[in-house]
Amino acid sequence: MSATSTSPNLSTPPFPWAGLLALAAAVFLSITGETMPTGLLPDMSRSLGVSEAQIGLLVTVFAFTVVVTSTPLTAWTKHWPRHGMLVGILVVLAVSTLLTALAPSYGFVVVSRVLGGIAHGMFWSIVGAYAGHLVPKEQIGRAVSITVGGGTLAFIFGVPLGTFAGHVFGWRAAFGILAVLMLIGAVVVWKVLPAVERETDALPRRRRGEARPKDATVVAVVMVCLVAAVTMIGHYTFYTFVVPFLTDEMGIPSANVSGLLFLYGVAGAVGLVIAGSVFGLRPQLGLILALVVTGASVAALAVFAAIPVLAIGAFIVWGLAFGALPPLLQTRLLHTASPAFRDTASALYTTSFNVGIGGGALVGSLVFGAGGLLALPMLYIALLVAALVLVLVIGRMTKSPASVEG
Repeated sequence: MSATSTSPNLSTPPFPWAGLLALAAAVFLSITGETMPTGLLPDMSRSLGVSEAQIGLLVTVFAFTVVVTSTPLTAWTKHWPRHGMLVGILVVLAVSTLLTALAPSYGFVVVSRVLGGIAHGMFWSIVGAYAGHLVPKEQIGRAVSITVGGGTLAFIFGVPLGTFAGHVFGWRAAFGILAVLMLIGAVVVWKVLPAVERETDALPRRRRGEARPKDATVVAVVMVCLVAAVTMIGHYTFYTFVVPFLTDEMGIPSANVSGLLFLYGVAGAVGLVIAGSVFGLRPQLGLILALVVTGASVAALAVFAAIPVLAIGAFIVWGLAFGALPPLLQTRLLHTASPAFRDTASALYTTSFNVGIGGGALVGSLVFGAGGLLALPMLYIALLVAALVLVLVIGRMTKSPASVEG
């Protein structure tokens, strides 16, 4: 029997480790599929006969598809069973990834990424709220850290291993292997993840023309989403082209890039643990510190790019600080949104997050073409400052941490 955040229980139910680990595995596969082109830019560019900047735009196509489709599709499927949807979405992601592996041309890859973006947007509109429905409110921070941990592991193992497989077996084989793993993931989710009852499932559907009741948490949710969008625009402006930066500006041999990305991911996992264990109940403070340290480390990376020891150290610290940001933002979102608003809030958050990813990749492509690689970290830092200002505004606007984090 599944536990929900809205079911009255006389005692706290067992922590749903198996279900949350299944969600984390699904997140791992989804994020790996989204970011795989980042590590395979040169290989895909040569094979498809297009520039590296055009391959970078595949991330933009994927993300903007999420932006356009996630919120309306979430509203349309509001009363559909979430468990079955997650299984079906993973199957669609597998098909999309297989089509990318078999693509005869760049245009075909774009079409396959659009299909994947539709599924990915639905996935993220469901998965964050799903974790919140599995546990009581006081355990949301822990549950989110486990679920989002799948994304961190994607950076630790998924992207570096995908890059390695692409270099050894070819980029098409790397995507093909991932497609098979996504089908296996769908089976695991089907067998292991418990179904949940949401507060909206117990409510009658509104009649046509009936007014929707106002939710007092909307403004705070929108502010959290805005912080996510600005932060992700900055991050993906730079990270989409991190492989050329490592090889061209830092002089890292191509054979060592996957190892360095692995270290970046390990640092991100440490940041994830810190976010869940130290700042789980204080996301405001955690966000401020993570943004400041991220900005400082990226600045050091840009300034000392030609000094390997300092640059690699700054790169790892960047991974540590940035690794804390997604779980802190997701925890703040689920604490902020009322239970009845969580699915919609997650859809809005997914939209804003992918506006950041797609916008960052697009802006990065333009800046890369016009100003070169060293312009990318400078723009990233400016946007981190803007995100920090927004976080401080949220703190002033809500008057007390409890009103938002609560």
